[in-house]
Parts: sequence; structure tokens; C-alpha cells
Amino acid sequence: MSGSLHVSGDWVLLRGLVRQQKHWEQFPARFAEAFPEARVHTLDLPGNGVLCDRPSPLTVREMMESARQQLQVRGIMGPVNLLAISLGGMVAIEWMHRHRQQVTSAVIINSSLRDAGTLFDRLQPANYPAILKNLLLQRDPYSREKLILDISSNLYPHKAALARKWTEYATTHPTRRRNALRQLLAAARYAAPRRRPHDRVLVLNSARDRLVNPVCSERMARRWDWPLRTHPRAGHDLPLDDGPWILQQIRHWLTDTA
Repeated sequence: MSGSLHVSGDWVLLRGLVRQQKHWEQFPARFAEAFPEARVHTLDLPGNGVLCDRPSPLTVREMMESARQQLQVRGIMGPVNLLAISLGGMVAIEWMHRHRQQVTSAVIINSSLRDAGTLFDRLQPANYPAILKNLLLQRDPYSREKLILDISSNLYPHKAALARKWTEYATTHPTRRRNALRQLLAAARYAAPRRRPHDRVLVLNSARDRLVNPVCSERMARRWDWPLRTHPRAGHDLPLDDGPWILQQIRHWLTDTA
């Protein structure tokens, strides 16, 4: 990809429910390669990844403040750009709402809000039994990670090998069952701010997302008049299924709005 003029500054990447920064896989490297003027930072939310020993906050606002504090420890005071998926998207929206001047732009991927989708939109009913079994009963890490991958990805070609890799992540930095439930509760309770959180936001979703109904992103974009781009075949984990498509959408968006 050429012409990275408009994609610069600090970009903070935030994952979703019970996921850690390692689950971005090759996406941060691809982002840095495509946009060499950008500085890419990946963070974990409390309860996940390197912060797996901490209790997960019961509010999205506390998750957001933890992310800001992590950046401050690194000497990054902002403004920053946010790229966030699912629960991470809620954290990004709260960040823009509470600290608008600290955010230059944001890309929100396959996220949802309590008042922008029904319970059955935000977590599609066909997946309830598998997800509850996963969180509450499944003790085999490989089976758990394979289930998550099967639900969240439509296009990734080597799922068995990746599930084994994710099992290693879950073994070295496990998300405890209690923290998974606390994250679910925080996500379920999070409602959108009434006013538009920010003017410079791109919404991306997947037409075949089997975890979160894509209508949630459509309502969010329509509510705040944000541009929406839809991938026709990808699953919930859009960065895994088609990272280059995301980078292309970002380039077009930032070039058009420069």
C-alpha cells in the first residue's frame, strides 16, 4: 500500500471480551507496515493478557481509565487514535465521550451498545448455549479456544493450528471465569452517551458476524452520522479474517476526510 501521509500519530488497539493483545496476531505488524508514520500500541484490559491477575472492572468507564493509565505509564499523553473491536469498541466510545480532546480519530469494529440493539442482537441466540458452556463448564483450554475461533471467524484457513496457539495464550495468561463474567456484565450494562462522542469515527462491521448482529453497528453509525463500511463475508473477528480490508477502509476514509 502506498501513500501513508494521512495515517500517522499514536494508534491504540483494543481487543474485546476475554481476548488479549496477542489475539491481534499479525494485524499490528500489518498496520505498521502499511502506515509507517503511525506508532502502534496494543493494550490489555484488566483481567486479560498481562493483566490477567487483576479483577476485571464492572464498568466500561473503569476499563477505559485503565487503558489511559497504561498509556501514561508509557509516556503517551495523547492525542491518540483508537482502533477497537467489540467490547474494546465500547471502551473507545467511552474514551471519546469522557476525554474527547485526547482522541484524534477512532475506528470501531463489530461493537454494540445496550440502547443500539436488543439483547438478542448483541449476542445472537444461536450462540448462547455454547458460550455459557464455554464460560461456566468447559475446562479444556483447546476446546474452549476452538469454539471461540469457530464462532468468531469465517475466513481464517488454519483454525486448528491457531486454536493451539490461542491455547498457549490461555495457559500462560488465563482469563479467569469470574473475570469473564464481570466483563460480560460490564458490556451488557454499557449504554451510549446521549451526545455524539466524536466527529471523526469510522464504523466497520461484518455482514456475516455470528456473534454480534451487524445491525448494532448500523444503528450506531446512523445514530451519530458516522460512516459505515461492511465486509460481505467476514466474521466477528474481522482483523483476523481480513486485516488488509480494514487497512484499505482506513486509508480511504482518512484520505477522504483529510
